[in-house]
Amino acid sequence: MDDVNTTIEMEIKRQVRQFYDQIGWQEAGEGFYQNARYEDLRPVSREYIHRCHLRVARHLNPDGKYLLDAGSGPIQYPEYLEYSRGYQARVCADISKVALREARQRIGDRQNGGHGLFVVADVANLPFKPEIFDGVVSLHTIHHLPEGEHRQAYGELYRVLALHNAAIVVNGWVDPPLMRFFNAPLQWINQVRRKAQRMWGKAPLPKKSIHVRTRLNGSKLKGTFISKNNAAWMKLEIGSSMPLEVLVWRSVSVKFLRTFVHQRLGGRWFLRLLFWMEERFPHFFGEKGQYPLIVIRKS
Repeated sequence: MDDVNTTIEMEIKRQVRQFYDQIGWQEAGEGFYQNARYEDLRPVSREYIHRCHLRVARHLNPDGKYLLDAGSGPIQYPEYLEYSRGYQARVCADISKVALREARQRIGDRQNGGHGLFVVADVANLPFKPEIFDGVVSLHTIHHLPEGEHRQAYGELYRVLALHNAAIVVNGWVDPPLMRFFNAPLQWINQVRRKAQRMWGKAPLPKKSIHVRTRLNGSKLKGTFISKNNAAWMKLEIGSSMPLEVLVWRSVSVKFLRTFVHQRLGGRWFLRLLFWMEERFPHFFGEKGQYPLIVIRKS
């Protein structure tokens, strides 16, 4: 059974790497990658998304020797560059060589005046010495690992983190209560919209989310593997072995934004109000909303 599980886990990682090499990290223009289709990049949401990205930097030391970006991708968004602004080097670790090549284009390597170091590595098996990093970030990465390796990945981030520093992890929850509350109206609105588009002769919205997982039987590559947990799992499985705090990174999903938030309906002001509420109640929105910001401190 162990051999079977190992084979499945290796296949999952191979297909995740294949997805990002062939699709996810292919540039789609204007500095964005194909993977950006999973984000809401409309002007009405831009300010809110920007402010959520910057929440990560609050919990990192502003400077240090090495910052680890575990599952760096190509350092996809401009705000990500701010996390390592005061560090001597940003160590980008990723299983995708395409991601690391793009990251080198963004920040340069140390030999040519940049501050990047680039390592092909598995987040659950980091090839670094203990307590070598003055800061660690891992954004939307651990949920791409097989479920059995999630705890190991958090352990690796904690192992390489230096004393008196913080690691920041952002992932999505599975079926969070806040988004579950909006499921029925969200589905109803999208059904009405599809019917209206058919009546007006326009192309209908896709019935299924674009988050289609890669299958293990070699079928067409449409998406990539995702395995998410919930707040109870985080506190029990990870909080029992290291000190952590669950805060909010962003409380609503992309589907929520695209369905309910529109410029003509005061969407920008709604998102400003939502951001203010998240700031007032970060633990509530972190545990009940879509995307938590996990702060792990080593003291």
